[in-house]
Amino acid sequence: MLVMRGKTWKFGDSINTDLIIPSQYCWDPPDELRKHAMEPVNPRFASQVQEGDVMVAGKNFGCGSSREAAPIAIKYAGVSAVVAESFSRIFFRNAIAIGLPVIECSDIALYSEEGDMLEIDIEGAVVRNITRNKTLTAKPLPAEMLEVLFKGGIIPILKEIAKQNE
Repeated sequence: MLVMRGKTWKFGDSINTDLIIPSQYCWDPPDELRKHAMEPVNPRFASQVQEGDVMVAGKNFGCGSSREAAPIAIKYAGVSAVVAESFSRIFFRNAIAIGLPVIECSDIALYSEEGDMLEIDIEGAVVRNITRNKTLTAKPLPAEMLEVLFKGGIIPILKEIAKQNE
C-alpha cells in the first residue's frame, strides 16, 4: 500500500519543467539537481523542503520539455508525492518511471494551502487534507503503474528481470 503523509508545498497552474529545474542544471547529478528544484518559483523550496513533504499544484504540472531531470529533482529533494489537478503526459510518465508517486485530483488546489498536512493513498486514489478535514477522490492509477511505483521505478524492475535471467 502506498500511503504518504506530509506537509504541503503549493504551486499554481502550468508549472513547466524549466521552472521545476532550470535547464543549466539538467545534466547535474541528482544530489545537485535537488538543490535547484523549484528555484525560479520558490527560491526557499530546495533548502526548506523536508523528507516526506508533498507538492500540490494546479493544472498542467510538468508541461514543457520531456526532461527526466524535473521529476528526479523533485524526488531527490525529498518529496514523497505530487498531487495536481492535471499533469503533462510526459512528466507523469517520467515520474512513474523513476518511482515518484504522482496522482491527479481535480479539486486539490481549491482544498489545500501551503503548510497543510496531507495524507495520500495512491492505491486507493484518496487525498485527505488532515488540516482542513477534507477528503477528496483522486483519479485511480492503472495496476501496471502501481506496480512500477511499488517496486521503486523502472530501473529496479529491470534489475530484477536481469537477476532472474542470470
